[in-house]
Amino acid sequence: MSIKHSLKLAARHLGLDVSRYNAVESAEARLFALLRTHRIDTVIDVGANDGGYGSLLRSGGYEGTILSFEPLQEAHSRLSARAAADERWCIHERCALGAAAGEVEIHVAGNSASSSILPMHETHEKAAPESKYVGVEKVRVLRLDDVRHEALERGERFLLKIDTQGYEMPVLEGAERLLPRIGGIQLELSVTPLYEGQVLYPEMIAWVRARGFELWNLIPGFIDPSSARMLQFDGLFFRASR
Repeated sequence: MSIKHSLKLAARHLGLDVSRYNAVESAEARLFALLRTHRIDTVIDVGANDGGYGSLLRSGGYEGTILSFEPLQEAHSRLSARAAADERWCIHERCALGAAAGEVEIHVAGNSASSSILPMHETHEKAAPESKYVGVEKVRVLRLDDVRHEALERGERFLLKIDTQGYEMPVLEGAERLLPRIGGIQLELSVTPLYEGQVLYPEMIAWVRARGFELWNLIPGFIDPSSARMLQFDGLFFRASR
C-alpha cells in the first residue's frame, strides 16, 4: 500500500475525504476553471443570503464584478457588511426577483438559507428539520430585466447564479431580455419537490437548453442524511457559441 493511499484511509477514518484540488477532482476548482474558460467578468448572484457564494468566488481568485440580490432583512445586512470593503462587490437594495414586479411574503427558515417565497414541502422538512419556517417578511419583487445598475451596464460576460429555493423559474422568466447578454447560468435544481409549486430539474434544463445553453457541469448539493438521496444539485450551463 502506498503512502498516499494510507493517508487517504487514515483521513476517512476521521470522517474526511482528501482529494486533489483540480478541475477533475474538485467541484469548486471546476467552477473557477469554467469562469476562466468562459471569461466571465460579472456574476449576478440572486439569493445571495449572507454572501457565502461571493466569498467563495473571491477565495478562488475571481476578481470580476459581483452583483448580489437578497430579500431577507437580516441576511441582507450581513451580506452588506461582508462586501463593504470590496469595491467590485455590489449589493442591490433589499428585494426579491421574480417574473412580475410587486410585493410578496417570503417564508423565513430557521437556517435562513432555506427561506423561500414558496411553501416548504414535507420532504425538505424531514431531511433538514432545522430549516422549518419560523416567520415571514414582506419584500418588494423586481424583474431582473427592470433593474438598472452600473454593474449590468459595464459587464460583458455574465454568469447568472440563482439560488432561490424553488423559485428559480420565475427569476428566469423575469430576465428574458437580459438572457442574450448572459454567457452562463448556475441553477439550483431539485430532483424531487422540496417546495410547493416549484419546477423540477427536467423542465428547468429543457427551458435553458431551448434558449441556447448547454449543460457543462453538475455540483452535488442537498442530500438527505438518512437515505443518502441527493435532493438538489447545481447545474452550470454555458452558451454553445462561447
